Amino acid sequence: MVGTTSSRTIIPTIMLFCALFAGALAFDYLLHSIGLLWVGRYFGIVGTVLLILSLAYSLRKHRIVEWSTHQKLLVQHEWLGWLGSMMILVHAGIHFNAMVPWIAAITMVIVVASGLTGKYLLRQARESLSARRAELVKSGRSEPEIEQVLMADALLVNSMQRWRAIHLPLTMIFTAYALLHIISILLLWGWK
Repeated sequence: MVGTTSSRTIIPTIMLFCALFAGALAFDYLLHSIGLLWVGRYFGIVGTVLLILSLAYSLRKHRIVEWSTHQKLLVQHEWLGWLGSMMILVHAGIHFNAMVPWIAAITMVIVVASGLTGKYLLRQARESLSARRAELVKSGRSEPEIEQVLMADALLVNSMQRWRAIHLPLTMIFTAYALLHIISILLLWGWK
């Protein structure tokens, strides 16, 4: 059962990560081929706005905002983060103009990989816990017995949620490089 569940969740996770690059390359190629390369420059702004909008999930999680549900905002966080990252990769293109933007793009990709990894690990832990509960119910155990047995498994789910201790610092590193890139661009515009 676990192997089936694993392949059912890891394959879409890997495909989603690969689709990020495939989509960015396809879009960048399209812009190059129709002579609209300059449009990609503005995708950085659009991508950044999408990433900022994706932070609504974190604001909800920390009870700063109360609108929408936790689950809806999590789905929005995932998709806005993915789409915003793709837009920023199109913005970065395959051009090597400066070090800071490339470091920002690389750290952003690492943040996306971290987010997808966390999503996969949490889904695995929750599905495993649910399957274990169903197995215990089927065996005829009482609810207090089931709860006692699942206590250790529930701790596994809680420990899987600690991946955020890695995801958040990576996000902060990306944010710092992105801000450094944005500030340097604004300063360059000011000098022209």
